[in-house]
Order: sequence, then structure tokens, then C-alpha cells
Amino acid sequence: MKFPKGIPYIIGNEAAERYSFYGMKAILVIFLTEFLRNNQGELAPLSDEDAKFWYHIFVMVTYATPLLGAILADVFWGKYRTILRISVLYVIGHACLALWENYTGMLIGCGLIAFGAGGIKPCVSAHVGDQFDKRNSHLLEKIFIYFYFAINTGAFLGYLSGEWLLREISPTVAFGIPGIFMFIATVVFWLGRKKFVAVKPAGPQLYLKEVFSEDGRKRIFKLIPLYIFLAAFWSLYDQTGSAWVLQAKSDLMNKHVDLGFWAFDFYPSQIGFFNPLLILILIPIFDRILYPRLKQKTNLHYARKILIGMFLAVLPFALLSWVQMRMDGGIEMSILWQLLAYILITAAEIMISITALEFSYTQAPNKLKSFIMSFYFLSISLGNLFTAIVNAVIQKKDGSLILEGAEYYWFFTGLMVFAAITFILYDKNFKEETFLQSEEDLEVLRN
Repeated sequence: MKFPKGIPYIIGNEAAERYSFYGMKAILVIFLTEFLRNNQGELAPLSDEDAKFWYHIFVMVTYATPLLGAILADVFWGKYRTILRISVLYVIGHACLALWENYTGMLIGCGLIAFGAGGIKPCVSAHVGDQFDKRNSHLLEKIFIYFYFAINTGAFLGYLSGEWLLREISPTVAFGIPGIFMFIATVVFWLGRKKFVAVKPAGPQLYLKEVFSEDGRKRIFKLIPLYIFLAAFWSLYDQTGSAWVLQAKSDLMNKHVDLGFWAFDFYPSQIGFFNPLLILILIPIFDRILYPRLKQKTNLHYARKILIGMFLAVLPFALLSWVQMRMDGGIEMSILWQLLAYILITAAEIMISITALEFSYTQAPNKLKSFIMSFYFLSISLGNLFTAIVNAVIQKKDGSLILEGAEYYWFFTGLMVFAAITFILYDKNFKEETFLQSEEDLEVLRN
């Protein structure tokens, strides 16, 4: 069977929206530590630790607001109208960043983007799944892979262009172009309005009945431990945009690469483009080669994939802990070590993030799809909150750090080891049950 007619509009919207988000997120730490001005127009950058703290607060808020977006979608507006209306605020947030390079511009702009990006997240991913019913449910696994493929196409272009635009042209252009792409994303989504299948909003009374029903409570409490484990992974993963960037920024990190036929220098944040590029390369390999072979040897259910991914996630932080130890000793290290770390963490991300996204949708009762998807995003928020707190409490009054240099990286490596080992118990005891929309739950959206 072919994919539903609304899918191309959702995929196009997601690719453009992700460029807008990652295009600004990729340069946020660099902007805060080098380009930020106070409200009087004077250059007033933040320290590395403060920049990491505020970066993770921004990511935390971005992934906390999905709960609000889910309630608006499931109870009042439906997913389509929620996505369209919140996207307008998202565009305004980008405009604020482009127009004001000071504290006020960052506060308002990042606040609106956090609400916009977060508010539509559970709605878009659940809206993808809603296009399918039991007749074509066998295409669900593939569409979530394609959906993630679109996410990383946008992220790849955002990482590749972000810091170049910031340094070579201006902050206004570097933040303005992502805003233009968010406007394009909104228009593309609006163009698909007559092609989408949409689930009717449940209304407050039915929604609360579903949430507090015996089945609703059972599914929610059964999934919550999963999201706590996922938070440990995200506390490491999202440091690719903070701690990893600052490590690459160090004078002891050699950013020159000579391939013989081509020599070039990386900007500190630009190395991040390898993550979405590797996803684009590795997703087909995992889908067509690795997963079929693993399924021949083991019961490769959702939780088993996540478990393997968690053990994989230990390796990149252990590698960069070793790299930082060498740099702490005054030894220059090549940025290619970070490339190896990106290969490892990307493999872990594919097994954890794509799987958890599909898992959250299929395990959620039909009336609570966006609500349950918001818990997946809350796990990212919780992970970033933990990282922000760590960066706040390790600073002493005299300016020194409790976790300094390699100790910081080893701390998070140990956190991931603990999470992976304890997740084994969850993997052994979880029983999957799939919920898909029936035809009577759906309506074709015509206006």
C-alpha cells in the first residue's frame, strides 16, 4: 500500500522546521560566549559554565512545553490547528533573535522558540501516526524512520551553515535564515490541510475520563520508568551542543583536517553536522541490514533496542573523557576524535530515539496519543534539567569547579553506565501492547 496523501506535507514541514530549530540551536553557545551584548549594546558574553547552564535551560523548556501542546491538541483544538497556531509564535521568536542581539532579544526569542518548538512536538509526531490505521499499520515503522530522516536532513543543513553565517556574515542573518525556514514550514503544513486525516479533540470531560481511567493510569505509570531512563541518555546527548562545542573550541583541540586532496578547518559547533549526516547514512543500514540480522538472533522488541542503545551511549562519553584527560595534560588532540564520538552516539541515538518515538505512539491509548508523546519529550527536558543543575552546583564561589576537565566527562559516563545496567530489569519485565486508531476515531480535515 502507498503512504497516505498527507505524509509529504508533514515530512516537508518537519525538514524545514528542524532546520529552523537546529540552525539557531547549533550556534547558541557560541553566540552566548562571544557575540552576546547587554541591553546598552555593549559586548557582554557569558562564561562557559553560564552558557552551558542557559543552553540546557533553553532545551529543558523546549522539551517541557510539549505537555501544554498535547493538552491543547487532545482536548481543545486537535493536532492540525494546534500545530498551525503555535507555529506562528515560533516564527515571531526567530524574528526576535534576528532583530535584537542583546539579553532581551535572547530571552523573548528563545522563550517563544522554546514554546513553539516544544508545543508542536508531540502533535507532529502523533499526527504522523494518525495518518495510519490497522489496514496500513505495517508501514508505521518505515514512516517513523522517514520522519526521523526528515528531522536530520534539516538538522544537517542547520549545523553546517549556522556558525559560518554567524562568523562570516552576522548574527542577524544567522538567526534570520532559520526564521525564514520556519515560515516556509508553516506554509507547507497549511497547504496539506485538505489531505490530512485528523483525530477529533476529545474535549475536557472525555479527556479526563481517559487519563484517569484504569487503562489510562495503567499505561501512563507503566511508561513513566522508561522516560526516566531516557532522561539519562538525553542528559549526555544534548551536551553535543554545549560541552562538546566548548571542548572543540579549546586551543588544545586541533580543528584542522588534511585529507591529502582537501584541507580545511572546522568551526567549533560545525562538527555537530556529522550527527544528522551520520543518521542519514546509518538509518538505511540499520533498517535494511542490522535490524533484520539482529531479529534472527534475538527478540528485538522496542525495549531491547533501547537497551542496546544505552550501552552504546556509554562509549562516546568514555572516549571524550580520555580525550579531555590528554588535553588537561597539555597534549593537543585532533577534532577527529570527536567525529568518532559522534559515530558512536549517533548509533545509540538511532536505537534509542527513533525506537522510543514509535514505542510511545503505539503504547499510548488512542485518545491520549499526544499526551503520552509529551512524556517522551519530557524525558529530554528532565535530562537537560539535570545537566543544567550539575553545571550550576559545580561552580564554587572562588570560580573553580568541583567537576573540572575530564572529571566532568567521567561523571556523565558513570551516569550512563548506571542507567544502562538498571534498564536491563525494565527490559525483562515490560510487556508491549499496541494501540492504533480505528476508522471511527478519524475524520478527514476539510477546513
